[in-house]
Amino acid sequence: MAMQSAPEPARLPLAEWILRRSRRVGPLAFGWLGRPFVYLVGPRANEFVFAHDDHFSQREAFKSLIPVDGPRSVVVSDGEDHERRRRLVRPGLHRRQVDGYVATMVRVADEALDALTPGEAFDAYAVFRAAIRRSTMRTLFGETMADHADAVGDLLQPLLDLTDLLPDLITWHERLRTPRWRRAMAARARLDAFVYAEIDRLSRPEGAGESQVLATLVHGRDGSGSGLSRDEVRDQVVTLIAAGYETTSAAFGWIVHGLSGRADIAESARRQLREVTGGRPPSAEDLPKLTWLGAIVNEALRLHPPGAISARYVVRELEFDGRRIPAGTTLIYSPYATHRMPEVYPDPLAFKPERWMDGLDPGAGEFVPFGGGRHRCLGSTMATTELTVMVARLLARGPWEWEPQRVTARGMASMRPHPGVKIRFA
Repeated sequence: MAMQSAPEPARLPLAEWILRRSRRVGPLAFGWLGRPFVYLVGPRANEFVFAHDDHFSQREAFKSLIPVDGPRSVVVSDGEDHERRRRLVRPGLHRRQVDGYVATMVRVADEALDALTPGEAFDAYAVFRAAIRRSTMRTLFGETMADHADAVGDLLQPLLDLTDLLPDLITWHERLRTPRWRRAMAARARLDAFVYAEIDRLSRPEGAGESQVLATLVHGRDGSGSGLSRDEVRDQVVTLIAAGYETTSAAFGWIVHGLSGRADIAESARRQLREVTGGRPPSAEDLPKLTWLGAIVNEALRLHPPGAISARYVVRELEFDGRRIPAGTTLIYSPYATHRMPEVYPDPLAFKPERWMDGLDPGAGEFVPFGGGRHRCLGSTMATTELTVMVARLLARGPWEWEPQRVTARGMASMRPHPGVKIRFA
């Protein structure tokens, strides 16, 4: 990869506003955004939020996701429903299970790279967004659903576009039955028909022996003998597909964007990759040894966390720094803001994976790309493993040259690179 000046880190307007305002008025401030809200900023604030899960409603905070994920998704669940659903989803995303997916991730990455035209520039974000979607479908749901990965992506897109709006705008689209809302609901109906058909297939006796996550969701039971209903399985399936490729592919785009100005880091990672693997594809056992790749992934998640801001809806009054936060308030915290605070990370806007190689060990609440507390992202191990494997396969084909371009962040709460990240192999 040719040496170039480091690209400017992208900024997300709402998260950037929270960060800048917190520097002026402190880590807590109230405001109005269609409804009362309060933002809390910094490591101590993050820990405070994660320690008080019982004061919040996840469902009310993330109700804008219900049109996509469904009303029974673990993401929009509270209390006992959340704990039960989380227990039943967790086994399929355990580290040992994810290790078994590495070979599939390698195969999908190589298929995507093999399809490129030599010498032509390509949008690494778009190419690997499709690849990560196919990988997610194969690893979580088997080859039957993976064969339809692109069609599922097309059905999901109108729903994902809808949830990129402010919650109150989504409510108005629903009430007015706008063309945007009708398109999204028509896509959801087709998506549901596809997912329910696969659930029903696995529910039959002959489907009990299959090993993918969907089969685990259909047949799994917790210690009390409880399992997921057909509708609950549907909602977990769609949640895992949508979250599994949308946020992971965004993070991949930011990795390539960051490496565009750091040919030295890319070469260090490539050299270590050759030393560890001897030129063969990486295995699950290799990944912990690929410390440069781990540092690159962490730095991209620090500088451009896919969930730049997150929310909780306060149902029980609580107090932070001597200030009362009443029930009925939407509480916002921001991994983006925390990760860009100079008192937490020196030179915070620089893409510096070497800081992780030099022994950086973030304290409580300082590195939170996947949230925290009871609602910490269940797919974090899957995401970091997939990112490591995909970047390893891209680096193995290198070096590459970055096509000069202005890349900005898109999304209301998430960070996606726009218009993409174009590169060409040298």
